[in-house]
Amino acid sequence: MRFDIITLFPNFFTSPLNSGLLGKALAKQIAEVNLVNPRDFTTDRHRRVDDQTYGGGVGMLIKPEPIFAAVESLPIIPRRDVILMTPQGQNLNQQLLVELATAYEQLVVICGNYEGFDERVLHLVTREVSLGDFVLTCGEIPALTLINGVVRLLPGTVGKAESLKTESFECGLLDYPQYTRPAKFRGWKVPDILLSGNHKEIAQWRRQQQIQRTRQRRPDLYQKWLKDFQDQSGRGGEGEMGRGGDGEQLIDNEKAPET
Repeated sequence: MRFDIITLFPNFFTSPLNSGLLGKALAKQIAEVNLVNPRDFTTDRHRRVDDQTYGGGVGMLIKPEPIFAAVESLPIIPRRDVILMTPQGQNLNQQLLVELATAYEQLVVICGNYEGFDERVLHLVTREVSLGDFVLTCGEIPALTLINGVVRLLPGTVGKAESLKTESFECGLLDYPQYTRPAKFRGWKVPDILLSGNHKEIAQWRRQQQIQRTRQRRPDLYQKWLKDFQDQSGRGGEGEMGRGGDGEQLIDNEKAPET
């Protein structure tokens, strides 16, 4: 997988691209990241990439010429997607990350700054992507999030591929509660079911916890999962709510233990 990042601040990526799983994945050549500065494609001595808005308005817009020149300087690899990071785009979620990780060989990611881009830049892109309904100081932050989310899905990045399948959002639900030693800490005890050694009942309990936790904390996500479950199974998803034994009791680690 090749990432071409169009950014006015290439130094922003120095530390993240050399740290953690992302740094290891790049070192193992699972993915490569190419940083391209639009200022290198300007024609004036001040290397200016922005200008005032036609019709008036606050702030400066990024001009189309350096962005077009930067993108057009790149090699075109089969299965390529050109992404503009903007608050006006579709929300980044796990489903989109999976699509990007599996359907493409090259992702060109354009980072926004200032008051945004000249509208004609949209003729370059195939999709617009946002982290959510809020505004950040620069497009490099969401771009890094997208890169991280995609790279960790590429084969060889995560040690145990099976762990990716059990994470939050992979099955449409939040993750279940997890515990390690000690079995009792400041009055909080690990649920007995997890100490039982009965793997079938543990699996049922975990599934139950996922459903209940999602319904409580993310009702929007729960309703989507419930609809998908009913469509796929042809029966009411609420039936799962009755299985799993101890799963009927939602574990809430934020509550103080009884004394």
